[in-house]
Amino acid sequence: MNGKTNARGFSYYDQFVETLDPASLHELQNRKLRTLIEEISPNRFYQEKARAGGIELAEIKTVDDLQRLPLTAKSDLVWDQQGNPPFGRIMTYPVSRYSHFHQTSGTTGKPLKCLDTLESWDWWARSWGYVYKAAGVTSSDVIFLAFSFGPYISHWVAISGAWHIGALAVSGGGMNSEQRLRTIIETNCTVIVCTPTYALRLAEVAQDNGIDLRNSAVRIGIHAGEPGASLPNVRSAIERSWGALSFDHAGATEAGAWGFDCEARAGAIHLNEAEFVFDVIDPVSLLPVADGVRGELVITSLGRACMPALRYRTGDLVERTAEPCQCGRTFARIKGGVLGRADDMMIVRGVNLYPAAVDDLIRGVDPVVEYEVDVRRVEGMDDLLVKIEVLDGASPEEVRRALIEGFKRQFNIRVAAEVVPPGSLPRYELKARRFKRINR
Repeated sequence: MNGKTNARGFSYYDQFVETLDPASLHELQNRKLRTLIEEISPNRFYQEKARAGGIELAEIKTVDDLQRLPLTAKSDLVWDQQGNPPFGRIMTYPVSRYSHFHQTSGTTGKPLKCLDTLESWDWWARSWGYVYKAAGVTSSDVIFLAFSFGPYISHWVAISGAWHIGALAVSGGGMNSEQRLRTIIETNCTVIVCTPTYALRLAEVAQDNGIDLRNSAVRIGIHAGEPGASLPNVRSAIERSWGALSFDHAGATEAGAWGFDCEARAGAIHLNEAEFVFDVIDPVSLLPVADGVRGELVITSLGRACMPALRYRTGDLVERTAEPCQCGRTFARIKGGVLGRADDMMIVRGVNLYPAAVDDLIRGVDPVVEYEVDVRRVEGMDDLLVKIEVLDGASPEEVRRALIEGFKRQFNIRVAAEVVPPGSLPRYELKARRFKRINR
């Protein structure tokens, strides 16, 4: 880690690696991939995957060779663990080698158990080093982690990453929202890490309790766990509330901390090509798509031999670009961050809608404090009922009309909107679940 800043003032975790020319970066990936494949040679799960593709695992020598390996989905890993309890054949080493246990949230099915070794945990921390440094976080910062302690990996790796860059980490585990806000103020925290949803929730609680976040020491917010911090209206809402710069980050328990925003703030997040190999495929045909075409992100993690992710289908929809970034990094980027989930798409009145796009539209209507969307069947077609809480002093009817007009203007669909009493809709600390399918 060199933590350098270039002549234009942009910060790096490893400037040499982050500015490699494409050929050198490709060769770096090939070297790391060969080391990984040699290390995971006993892995029964990927031995069978390779043979299903007509090759032996040891024959994978380059990034191009990876294309011969069949894709892996989360469901494959879950079935592997169910058939080979408790941890499955995906684990490369005996259990005695592992030191960290976590699991996925299970929001899209049965939770997946994930184990790490001391070596892979160091890799997680390094990956978070890229996240922090690209946002301008330094060893002088005080980082508040607004998460609860639990089996989910986000809280733990964010803390380890903070320690890795030499920063002071303050855990928000075991606190309610007001206690977290008081701690942020009292300890002069300068960076907050949480989901976009929870950043807005904390701002709401601060307003209710007379806490002025805009004049706090917080200067940077790093937000992950759901699409949002790359969406213009969501980012603006967070930044207005906190008086701080908002940065996006993307990762997955199964794959690692793979994407980060930078100080150029250009509306696209970098793919960490030093630690991962990325492909973008059509989620139906499974064929590669060209840059600029929306597709599903596929990841190979180069530094986690203990529980490998080779050609792993993330389910995240992205649009990749190789256009240069003002920060000087040569890593590819994804425009607008993660655009949504392949399995989250709704067809409403013949229009393809993703929750992230709806979230961005609603956050652009300033008086909306919180919302929930009921997806209903009306006359044989999907229909949306948007329930909203409105800021005190705003005209509920004007806000309701503005929201309906926004859907008509942006998506060319009609929706129903209902103003509900303040505080009646759920609040979320982790991933929001605002879209509910109602059977009618």
